[in-house]
Amino acid sequence: MTFFIKNILSDQVKNLGLGGGTEEKKEEGGTSDPAAAKGMTREEYEEYQKQMIEEKMERDAAFTQKKGERACLRVHLREKYRLPKSEMDETQIQLAGDDVDLPEDLRKMVDEDQEEEEDKDSILAQLQNLQNVDLDTIKEKAQATFTEIKQTAEQKCSVM
Repeated sequence: MTFFIKNILSDQVKNLGLGGGTEEKKEEGGTSDPAAAKGMTREEYEEYQKQMIEEKMERDAAFTQKKGERACLRVHLREKYRLPKSEMDETQIQLAGDDVDLPEDLRKMVDEDQEEEEDKDSILAQLQNLQNVDLDTIKEKAQATFTEIKQTAEQKCSVM
């Protein structure tokens, strides 16, 4: 019975990392060298680590660039619709390097929207809307309104 309790206590102490199991780990053949654990030489492992760091830096740079582009788009939309500015967007644009611009596809969409709005606001667009109006109908309505006002005035005023 004491043997059983002793084993349980020693296992718990090992799990806590307070010793008791250090000799067994070294005997099992486990090495502390990560290169050997992956089956590589020291030089191969260092090269692998360099590649991993470079790839991570490239991904981080691309992610920062995308975040800057999105922030730039939000800034353009805020200007267009006269919404309040966001400090977070300004910060993201600065982090991306201030040379961030809208992606080409989004730029085309924004330009098309601006052209459509400018067309609606132009004089030519207003003239085109006038061409679509039926002048005869407007004339008839105006004549009917004038006649109605004249009749009302005649009824109220005995002098006329």
